Amino acid sequence: MLLKKNIPFKYIFGKIKFELIGVTLYAVAVTLLFEVYHIYSLSIPIAVPTIMITVVSLLLAFRSNQAYDRWWEARTMWGAIVNDSRSWARQISSFIQETIPGDEVYFFKSSMIRRQIAWCVSLNHSLRGKEGVESMDKYLDRGDMHQIKNYNNVPMALLLIQSQNLQLAYRNGWINQFQQIELDNTLTRFSNSMGACERIKKTVFPVTYSMYIHLSLLFFIVLLPFSLLEIFGLMTVPMVVAIAAMYFLIEKMAVHLQDPFENKPTDTPMTSICFTIERDLKQVINDSSLQEMAVKENAYFIL
Repeated sequence: MLLKKNIPFKYIFGKIKFELIGVTLYAVAVTLLFEVYHIYSLSIPIAVPTIMITVVSLLLAFRSNQAYDRWWEARTMWGAIVNDSRSWARQISSFIQETIPGDEVYFFKSSMIRRQIAWCVSLNHSLRGKEGVESMDKYLDRGDMHQIKNYNNVPMALLLIQSQNLQLAYRNGWINQFQQIELDNTLTRFSNSMGACERIKKTVFPVTYSMYIHLSLLFFIVLLPFSLLEIFGLMTVPMVVAIAAMYFLIEKMAVHLQDPFENKPTDTPMTSICFTIERDLKQVINDSSLQEMAVKENAYFIL
């Protein structure tokens, strides 16, 4: 996720540096043919690229909106995970009778809450395609670690363990039937949020749609210098580069936003969200240990 409001130009234009180099060379070549070799037949009416840019702008606007919708839905799902995680910790803490630290019920409550932290971290790793089973040992006991190693979907395995422990709590009389139903509903919301994130992750943005927009943009840039030669002369080169940079950046922005779980600076800030969940839930069980995120002052993003 981006951390600072003032993002350096080096980072921004680094995303389109190869495109700008190609556009610059192309614009210089066209301008030299017109100004040096006096091939005036190269000039075309400015109305031609104007019509083309209208179509390209509409396509880019539509794609940007669709990409942002995907990104915002992902962020909404993780916002729901934060809320439900806090609700889960509150329900576990209030439904199960208060006991002194050190007995069986206290450790049961602590493991249920710490297991929820592990679920959030494992979902983060799963969506980003990382192997995160080994990093779960700071939240889970040996029994849980042994059980989740038998599953391909670690977050789903943790939800299953939570459900099994709810049944144990009900059989032991620590919660009543209505409390079990409420806690199970919370687990269902976790499952629904996970499914929504996986749907966004696995639903590929139409490749042909992206290709058509990119080809339309390239065709506009190819026509652009020919329509500016008579107006700007040698200044055609910087004008073409500036206009092309603006449209390339908009296109790149849409490309990055359409995949919010691909471990990029524009991703949904899942690492930061997991840190918030861990901090809040550990305070519920009076756990003072907290793994701090190392964020350097000169860093611009963290994943």
